[in-house]
Amino acid sequence: MTTLGAVFRPQLAPERLRSVCDVAESTGLEELWLWEDCFREGGISTAAAALAWTERLRVGVGLLPVPLRNVALTAMEIASLHRMFPGRAIAGVGHGVQDWMGQVGARVQSPVTLLREYLTALRALLDGERLTTEGRYVRLHDVVLDWPPERRAGGGVLAGATGPRSLRLTGEAADGTILTANTNADGVREARRLVEEGRAAAGRAAGPHRVVVNLLTATGPGADDRLRAELAAEGVGSVPGLGVAGDAEAVAAAVERLAEAGADTVVLQPTGDEPDPEGFVRFTAQEVRPLVP
Repeated sequence: MTTLGAVFRPQLAPERLRSVCDVAESTGLEELWLWEDCFREGGISTAAAALAWTERLRVGVGLLPVPLRNVALTAMEIASLHRMFPGRAIAGVGHGVQDWMGQVGARVQSPVTLLREYLTALRALLDGERLTTEGRYVRLHDVVLDWPPERRAGGGVLAGATGPRSLRLTGEAADGTILTANTNADGVREARRLVEEGRAAAGRAAGPHRVVVNLLTATGPGADDRLRAELAAEGVGSVPGLGVAGDAEAVAAAVERLAEAGADTVVLQPTGDEPDPEGFVRFTAQEVRPLVP
């Protein structure tokens, strides 16, 4: 069965998160996803709050920019979430937006090298290993978590990727892959192919590898105009098959196209000017979910 989620976009003030979580919990939404966009809201702090305010909702962070965070700190924070809220926290990491990384003095010469070293170290630390490593960017000496997760929860460590090298890397070194809303069904198929190449090259072809894709979604009055405006602002207005505007049946059909292309989880991403975030979550859980196999 395809997992269905929704995004709480960080264009909303942090204090709005609780009401969105209340609706997500009460309507049975499977997953609520958060972003750590510069310079808005912290991914771990908002995830911890969302998990504390709910009892069964799974909460994903997609994603934590690795240049901003020492890998030991990320491991400590993810492990704490897993132990406090078993089975409900989902963590994703990635390159981050390079212009933002430059703004804070964290941009690196080789983002792919950093992400490879980071994923390798992060997964090892969360598995309870004692780690010493001297990479180009990741350097640890005799580091081990006192409180590693009791089991690899939330599907392990996911990584965001867009280009071919990064997508192969997620297959090699991550437990799942997060794709942006600029990915249509053909893009999901190509991403899945590249991920599988990476998995095969690393000898990891056996076992699951979760693919999560965001779907830009608009519903209600002015939905078509809001969708077109956001796609144009992103510079992808001419790319076919991106986003969906319409009622629950139209959205469910778009979800199914992505699932058939290889997505395990589809996360409905409202437009930045969505007028009713709580209503959007309710629409996802109560109207779209029953139509998605």
